[in-house]
Amino acid sequence: MAKNYYCLVAGLREYTLDGDAKGFDAREVIEEIAESLSKDDALALRGWMLFHDVCNMANIANGREAFSTLGNFSREELEEQLAQPTELPRELREVVELFAEVKKGEVDADDARLTRIDTSRSLSTELFAAYYRYCSRSRCRFLREWSEADRNLRNITAALTARERGLSVADFMVGEGDIVYQLSRSSAADFGLKGEVTYIDSLIGALSDNENLLDKEHRMDMIRWSLAEDIATFDYFNIDFLLSYITRLGLVHRWAGLDAERGREMFARLTASLGATEHIRRAESHYADK
Repeated sequence: MAKNYYCLVAGLREYTLDGDAKGFDAREVIEEIAESLSKDDALALRGWMLFHDVCNMANIANGREAFSTLGNFSREELEEQLAQPTELPRELREVVELFAEVKKGEVDADDARLTRIDTSRSLSTELFAAYYRYCSRSRCRFLREWSEADRNLRNITAALTARERGLSVADFMVGEGDIVYQLSRSSAADFGLKGEVTYIDSLIGALSDNENLLDKEHRMDMIRWSLAEDIATFDYFNIDFLLSYITRLGLVHRWAGLDAERGREMFARLTASLGATEHIRRAESHYADK
């Protein structure tokens, strides 16, 4: 039975974000939420945080210094996992192990893992593909739907960028499915996705804005914000609601570092949506209509 978190959700609005981002620590908020979760819901949260671990592993593998504090592991722990992946989920562990074996020339051509993992592509690409496979099997609805939405958004962004540069779109796709098929083969301006992807025009508009890179990034993150909200539209006080909140909190965390003013605006928008009374009213209205 799904657990409801009435008191936890009611307390979320207590966090603040000032002009210098002092008094706001997204990692601390997430850790406090984690303390109240059931075992299954805590697993879903770790699955959400795993995305940041994958980003961090990709940065480490490519020699970049950037590191997100919203993952499950420290930099040192991830360096150890890239050398010996004992603590990673099976899907990611397979990727790290297979790439290491290929580098040593220890993989047979008929190895079953090669049907799931394309070692001709980068380690980073295959880690992200493995992460999305992992999420697709989650028991948590938000994690399944958000990971699919995030993958689609990133694939569409990659497709538009590849097309602009005259590169093969198929070479930059992660995963499979109808949208990947459309992106890889369609010559239409919107890849024929207008009826299937509601934000396609907004995304094309954002990516075409080459004058202000911060504005471009902000418009794209507002698409992510809306997707996270939409997935949990009819969720009240459960893990799907909390992960939607944490996803938006992660965006606030990012913008608190990039642009303090936009960070404050996004945080105000987030806290304005968290009134317990309003959620009770919405929940009662929703169930009364059933």
